[in-house]
Amino acid sequence: MTTLNEVAFRLSRRPRSAPRARAVLHAVLGDWGAGQDVLEAAELVISELVTNALRVRVPSDRQVGIRIAHSTTDGLLRLEVSDAGDGCPEVREPGDEDTHGRGLQIVDALTHRWGVSPRAGGIGKTVWAELEAPELAPPPKTTEIAAVTVRAGQSVRVWGRWRTVRSVGTERFATGGLAVVLGLDEGPLLRVPAAEPLAVRGRGAARDDVDLEEGR
Repeated sequence: MTTLNEVAFRLSRRPRSAPRARAVLHAVLGDWGAGQDVLEAAELVISELVTNALRVRVPSDRQVGIRIAHSTTDGLLRLEVSDAGDGCPEVREPGDEDTHGRGLQIVDALTHRWGVSPRAGGIGKTVWAELEAPELAPPPKTTEIAAVTVRAGQSVRVWGRWRTVRSVGTERFATGGLAVVLGLDEGPLLRVPAAEPLAVRGRGAARDDVDLEEGR
């Protein structure tokens, strides 16, 4: 049976978007059980692809689209970075003193294959790269529920990582609203409004979709 795991998100055209893409990739592949070799190679590849996309001359309000996918059929991890620019990137042969132009050399060396396709559903292009990663496992099922329904023993996604809930309590905000106080296996207590939706897995989690939009 084929299983396709994928996460897609968009980032603004800012210098911080490359390290943010690496951070999201790291979190996703950590959930999927990637080994250190695959993780390090994938982070280098996504960093180069996003950096190249940010250099393309397009209006500043055009975002960069990113998709991370893994199929159990071929065991390939596919990284896609889409931008609204024209042209087709090519591997360059920079001189010894050149400080730029080696990004696609790195991508070519680290991946099983890579290429460029028209951007689906819009102008521009998608640069994609595939890495061999047969050992990746399907991520645990997740769902999104109100904070007030979270229970000890479940895992919640906060600060970009999954944390196990050790304790659950309630208190009142100064404004009078009900707050849920979660004690986690790492980090400080988490205080959130009772109705705040949280991504949860374990003990009743039932869906496969994970929302990783920018700013969460």
